[in-house]
This record gives sequence, structure tokens and C-alpha cells, in this order.
Amino acid sequence: MLNNKKIIAISGSIREGSSNTNILKTIAAFIPESIEYSIYEGIKDLPHFNPDIDRTETPAVVTEFRNTMSEANALIICTPEYAKGVPGVLKNALEWLVSSAELYKKPMAIITASPSIEGGDKAHESLLLTLGMLDTVVVKNGSMLVPSVGTKFNANATIKDENTKQELIALINSIVVELDT
Repeated sequence: MLNNKKIIAISGSIREGSSNTNILKTIAAFIPESIEYSIYEGIKDLPHFNPDIDRTETPAVVTEFRNTMSEANALIICTPEYAKGVPGVLKNALEWLVSSAELYKKPMAIITASPSIEGGDKAHESLLLTLGMLDTVVVKNGSMLVPSVGTKFNANATIKDENTKQELIALINSIVVELDT
């Protein structure tokens, strides 16, 4: 039943060695082999959102991004919190999807990982608002905060904290259940 299903992950951080990207790499171990899983790294290449150029001549990189999102059966976004919000590069990527409906009713899971003890709750709330405008569906148990991320993962994308591991497994299981329905 899950054959030919595809989950695309997006890191809200384009920084080399990002904790958020490492979390997405870690998640790969929890995805059933029958599901194709990949991390989309092209958000750093998207131009600043401008509806004028979208109406006249959509850049090829934007078309490729939209096609990739359209092909996904589900998405996972893992983002840090910058200045109490979603990083600009992630917000920009999502803005390119507002008028084109690639994420309409698409199942999603979101993770906000932060070095702070608060865990990035402001970015998490902001991302939920944006995804609501895109009319996505955050699956049951598909929303997770990872405070003090540096104490829970190492630089090799290995989980050091058992509770965090179990939460990630539950998050992935929620998406898999949604894909199987």
C-alpha cells in the first residue's frame, strides 16, 4: 500500500552542519523502506518572492521547487527559530507556494529545534499560521518542539536522548498512517 509514496523534508536552515538538517537525516532511519524519502535542499536557490515575476515569467528554480512539492505525498519541515520567527529562507520558499496550491490538503509534520530551553515556540506558532494559510494538514502527533537541541543530537545526526527518539518515531508513524489511509 505504501509503495510509490514520497515524503519530502525541508530544513529551515541552510547553514552547513545545521541541527535541523541533522534531525531530518536522522529521521531517514525511521521511514519504512517502501517510502521514498529525501531532503530538498534547493530553498537556498529560490529568488525573493515577487508576485510580479510569478505572473510574467516564473523562474525555472521556482517551477522545479513547485513540481517537487507537488510530487510529494507528505512533507516534513524542521526549522530553527530566528529572531522569534521562521527563518526568512523558509518563509520565502513557502510564499512561492501560496498561489499555486502544491501543498493543498497535503499531510505534514513540523519540527522546531532550538538551542534554547524554550524550544522555538514562536517560530513553531508562526509556521503553523503559514501552513494554515496554505491549507495543509498537520497530522495528529505531527508537531514537535525540540528544546536544547544540542543536548539531544550529536554532529553525526545521532540521537542522544531516548525521549526525543520516541517522539520522532511517533511523528513518523503518524505520517505513515496518514499515507496508508
